[in-house]
Amino acid sequence: MAFGLGRGLSTPLMVINFILYLIAAALAGWALNRNINAGAGKFEGPLGNAATLWFLPMALTASVVGLASVLTGTHHLRVWRNDSLAAASAASLIAWMLTLLAMGLACKEIHVGGGYRLKRLKALEALMIILSFFELLYLLSLHAGIATENMGAGNNRSGLKGGNNYGTPAAAAV
Repeated sequence: MAFGLGRGLSTPLMVINFILYLIAAALAGWALNRNINAGAGKFEGPLGNAATLWFLPMALTASVVGLASVLTGTHHLRVWRNDSLAAASAASLIAWMLTLLAMGLACKEIHVGGGYRLKRLKALEALMIILSFFELLYLLSLHAGIATENMGAGNNRSGLKGGNNYGTPAAAAV
């Protein structure tokens, strides 16, 4: 970013994502456990509708991968290098795609309606929709710092003059 906001913008988004993904993982784990126990006859019936069977595992998977994305982002903010940016961006992109899939299933579950839906399940649906937006913002904030900020090893695009050059350039080896 032109004004040095790369770390300043990514850090609050990362904290927000961590908190929201942690809450979503707890809610999805609770709802999945409740549905498993309902199948065993310990509760009055399964939670939700037909889409809940597909939504809960996807929400739990998206939450865990989102938490992993935050952890790789923490490492990137600590070292602030191009290679750590690649790892953080890849993890964030995968987390965003899984969150979008969970968001689509949440929208389908809301659209189908009916069934026995508790407030916690509705909160999980809302969290997946909100998290898809915040994960996109976090992904964009990671990529926003590429063009203008100095990120350490491998950032010199001019070749031999100055910067951190490791190894022999391909043109000099010929």
